[in-house]
Order: sequence, then C-alpha cells, then structure tokens
Amino acid sequence: AVGDSGVPRRDSLLLEAGFLAVLVAPLRLLKWRSTTWRPHDGVTFWLVRWLLFRLMFASGVVKLTSRCPTWWGLTALTYHYETQCIPTPGAWFAHQLPVWFQKFSVVATYVIEIAIPLLFFAPIRRLRLFAFYSQVLLQILIILTGNYNFFNMLTIVLAFSLLDEEHVGRWLGRSKRRHASSESLAWPPSLRTVLSTLLELSAYGLLLYWSIQCFGLEINWEKRLLDSKVAFTYHEFTTWLRAVTLPLVGLGFLSLSWEILSAMYRCACIRGCFWKLWATLQWAVFATATVGMFAISLVPFTYIDYESNGKLWPGIHQMFNAVERFQVVNSYGLFRRMTGVGGRPEVVLEGSYDKQTWTEIEFMYKPGNVSAAPPVVAPHQPRLDWQMWFAALAHHSSSPWFTSFVYRLLQGKKDVIRLVQVDESQYPFSAQPPVYVRAQLYKYWFTGSTEGSEGPAPWWRRQHVQEFFPTVSLGDPTLESLLSQHGLKDKTLLKRSADAFLPWLLQSLRQLSRPFSGPAILWSLYLVAATVFLLQALGRRPRGGAPPARHKGPRRGEPADRGGGEKNGQVRRKEAKEAEEKGEGRARGAADGHGNGLRGTKKKK
Repeated sequence: AVGDSGVPRRDSLLLEAGFLAVLVAPLRLLKWRSTTWRPHDGVTFWLVRWLLFRLMFASGVVKLTSRCPTWWGLTALTYHYETQCIPTPGAWFAHQLPVWFQKFSVVATYVIEIAIPLLFFAPIRRLRLFAFYSQVLLQILIILTGNYNFFNMLTIVLAFSLLDEEHVGRWLGRSKRRHASSESLAWPPSLRTVLSTLLELSAYGLLLYWSIQCFGLEINWEKRLLDSKVAFTYHEFTTWLRAVTLPLVGLGFLSLSWEILSAMYRCACIRGCFWKLWATLQWAVFATATVGMFAISLVPFTYIDYESNGKLWPGIHQMFNAVERFQVVNSYGLFRRMTGVGGRPEVVLEGSYDKQTWTEIEFMYKPGNVSAAPPVVAPHQPRLDWQMWFAALAHHSSSPWFTSFVYRLLQGKKDVIRLVQVDESQYPFSAQPPVYVRAQLYKYWFTGSTEGSEGPAPWWRRQHVQEFFPTVSLGDPTLESLLSQHGLKDKTLLKRSADAFLPWLLQSLRQLSRPFSGPAILWSLYLVAATVFLLQALGRRPRGGAPPARHKGPRRGEPADRGGGEKNGQVRRKEAKEAEEKGEGRARGAADGHGNGLRGTKKKK
C-alpha cells in the first residue's frame, strides 16, 4: 500500500495522473474554448493507456512475486473482505460466498490484471473494448466491497483511454459512423473483416486456454463446483516474467511509434501552410515530451524484474533519477501480501476518569462496535482511520504519530477530536477530556450468515489479544519519554500575519464545513458540479426548429480544415453564392406557379 518513497500508492497514482493531465488537457493558444480535435492528441493520450497498463500488470504480477501463500493458494479473497482497511456492507455479503467461488474470483483477478492488459495495445478495437469492460467490471466490484477513496474511480477514468469516439458516441446516442455497421453486415465480408474476426476469436480462445491450463480449471460434477489451483511454480513464473518484461517494453514502444507517425501524417494532411507548420510544431513538442515520459517510466515499470531493470540504457536511469523526487512516474503493485490471515488486527482506544471504568472511543469509519454496520465513505479517504489500520499491524513504536494522537486526546484538542467524530454527541468525552487513555489490540472477524444473537444482529465478532498502548495521562513519565523519543514535544508554532488572505480563507472554509462529514462534503461538491454541467448542456440545446449548425472537428486520418488558405475561402464563397442563386430560383418558380394557379382559377370561374 505504500511505495518505495513512503508515499501511499494511491497518492502516487493521483500525482502521476495529474501530471499527465497537463499534457493531455487541450492547450488553446489561438482558439480559446475550441473543441476541435488536434492531430497530436492521440500521442499524449497514449500515455494514459500506458499508465493504466503499468498499474494493472504490476498489480497482478506482484501478487505472485511476493510468494504470499494466500495468493498462491487462491485463498486470498477468503481473508481480503474482512481484513481490508475499511470494508463496506457489500464486503460482509461477499465474505459469505463459498470457497470455490472465492478461489475462482482470484483466478479472474489474475486474468484481468496480467493477461487482459496485453490487449490494451491490440490493433482490433473490439479487443480493446473487451479489455475496457473487463477493467471496469473489476473496479466496480472493488468499489462495492471496499472503501478505497478515489482510487477505483480514477482507474476507471484511465480505462477510458481504451475507447474511441464512435463507441462513446453510441453511449450518447449520436454515433458518427453509422455506415460502419452496415458495412460490417455486408455479405460476402471483406478480407479485412474476416482476418479481424479470426484474430479476435483467436485471442479469446488463447485467453481461455491459458486460464484453464495455468490454473487447472475443472468442473467437479459430483460436488457441483469449479475446482481451481495454480498449475505452475514460482521459478516458472519468474522465468516467464523475465522473458516478457523487455518485450513488453518493445510492444509499448511500437504502439507509441505508431501513434507518433499517425499524428505526423495527420499534420501533413492539414490544409494551409501556416496551420500545417503550427500543427507540426505542436506535434514535435508533445511527441518529444511523450517519448521522454515513456522512457523514464521504464525504470519503475521494470522493478517487477530487476534483471530487466539492469539492462536498461544508463541514460534512462539518469533521467529517472533527475525527476524521481517529483513523483511524475511511479512503480505500482497493490495488495502484494494479504494481512490479517489469523484475524483482522484492530486497535481500540479507551478513556477513563478514574482508571476503573473505561469507555471505548468509537471512530466514524473503522470497525469498533461489533453491531455497527461497515460504512460507505468513498471517494472520501479518512486518513486517521486508515492509519489506525496500519498501526495495528505492528508495535506502536512503528507508528510514532500514535503517541502524539493520544497526547492530543488527553489535551482535548478539538481539531483532533473532529478526526475521530464530527458529531460531538458521539464522542464520549466531549464535555471533559479523559484523564487516562489506553489502547487495546483485538482480532476482528465477520460473523457468519448462520450466526444468530439476541438484539441487533452483529456484523463482527472479536477477541482481545493484548495491550497495544499503556495507560497514560498528562505528565506521565512514560508519555513524556515517548514524546521526547519521537521528537513530538510541543513546539512554538509559526505566527502568520493576522490579515493574510489565504489563512483567513482556509479558516473560513474550515468553519463552514465543521458540521459536515467528509463524504457529505465531497458528494455535495460532485452534485453541484454535475448540476452545473447539466444546466449548461440543456442551455445549449435548441428549443425549436432546425438545430444550429456546428463546426465538426476532423476525424482521425482525415485532413483538418483550419480555415486558413485563400483557396478554401474562395470555394466556400462560391458554394454560398450557388446556394443563394438556387434558393432564389426556387422562390421564383414557386411564385410563378402560385400566379398561374390563380389565373387558372379565374378562367374556370
């Protein structure tokens, strides 16, 4: 969950995706707010697909290179749902599924994360669409069973790099290439259609065959279940990984080269000398930046096989070392090892006034009360609740911040208490801070579907393990020693200017948001943004009559008319004049016909 630099991998992904957005987002220097597609857009957008590939492929590979027995035994998901940081109610139901289905789910995870990402660079669009829906399915299932803040939603956004305008247009009900479907249904089919279909079916067949052979998939008709097991050794897997790592780099380079050459051809097809030169200049700048990003990303990508990492050109390592501190490219590998195999470790804080009667301090999101249902907090990330999960995995000395946290609770610091409970009525020591605080370590398990109890049905069952943090109070020698040891003694705060605008603004926003929880604030902002975009879309729709003409940007591979060039202007003026003359001719004809009709009527009379 934490990268080599100490930054959580989800934050690393956000940093890298944010930096790529600088390259992908349109930069309009001459046509502000223009939606015209640019020839080099496909080059920079390719980096998003490459980031998605590195994320998914590495996440699948590290599960096997870690030698974790639960991943190799295909039993990881029998522990995952109850031991993850902050489960959802859906995790309880998923935990009740039979073991054979949990093992098959692990196999499906390996297929989606290791095999299917190879289709990201397939030349056949239907294979890329298959890869897209596979990734989205995995992320939606994770969202339903776990609170991983913005991570899964961001991964789905990255997966949109596998789509094209035609497919998105079908979602929106305005496909631009309706004739393509009629061509695909033509008989006899063209040679290109036949070859494409054969390659597509071969890919699906190879994927199915590989899954059956590598994981020993077999239907047990007697027990009516699907048996599965890992049918290869660790040595065989590492040998395969060493053999494919550098070829995968070559595959990425070929795919990027194709995008760059295609963009260069589209620049050459643009009419007008000035616009062609301007497009070529933009292509050169963004293509150079894209190649540089691809090159430095090879260093963290090849961390999955250090022998391949050592074979990279030394100049690439030097480039990576120069920008490593900015976290613009990172290594990934989620759920490397499964924790909590013997039960979910959980730290429970307790406070007291007399050292005799102890009251548990409930957090808003992490498990505590066995009868409280798991929450749904995504895309919000409650940092303190997450850190409590990490702290429970080791001795409290491995989490120095925990000592400072206990110290602030004893002091009754309001800002710290709000991290525990926004609603002060839910905090048992809101009237007066506790005199003593201690922490106990428990093991938590989900209850079974057949377990019953009097009163509200519990979601959890727990067992006390040991003391996690000793009983301390303000001025206690043990507490003072720990604070000094970790350098957490009170220090003089830097005094800011009272009339500074930014501190005043942040403090005002903080005061306004105090009564609300993190998820409520985030979802309110999302709903407001969605409402604004919806109103803007409705405002652009024509209320009646013919829809207004729109300027359509050029498609891929088609010459883009930028409006420059004297010849194009003359052609458009000539076409407009001809249309005007035709319109006048129709009007005269209609008038003559109307007059003849009137004269004919008079004669009859």
